[in-house]
Amino acid sequence: MREMLIAFALFASLCSTAIAGPKEDALQVVEKWAKAFTDSDVDAIVKLHASDVLFMGTGSKTVVVKVDEIRKYFEQALLNNRPRGATLGSHSATVLSDTAVVVTGLDTVTGVRDGKPTSANGRVTFVIAKRGSDWQIVHFHRSAMPN
Repeated sequence: MREMLIAFALFASLCSTAIAGPKEDALQVVEKWAKAFTDSDVDAIVKLHASDVLFMGTGSKTVVVKVDEIRKYFEQALLNNRPRGATLGSHSATVLSDTAVVVTGLDTVTGVRDGKPTSANGRVTFVIAKRGSDWQIVHFHRSAMPN
């Protein structure tokens, strides 16, 4: 009987992973993005973006359309004022199709400047699409919270 319960539990856990939908897959990308940001892991954060991404970070003065420009953006943003952090607070995800999800919400980005902790609230939107077998960010926009 015990072996049957263990087998059932294993089967149930495998099935629950298999039935994750687009929303859950997209939210995992956002979680990976936040972790890479917090870890100041430029390579990891860049890999989450599709090759045809449209990117507008808080400090962007133009729409970034090349992955190497995203790398430059995050090298400047993440490798200074450490430790860094990013948390997504109130948010909502809309499934556009089996292969595209938009996630938008409010976030808080933290860092250290001149030895003092800093915090900036903002508004963020990710469009995440399935490209081949991977889910990737195809559009990103973050802006500062208005006063």
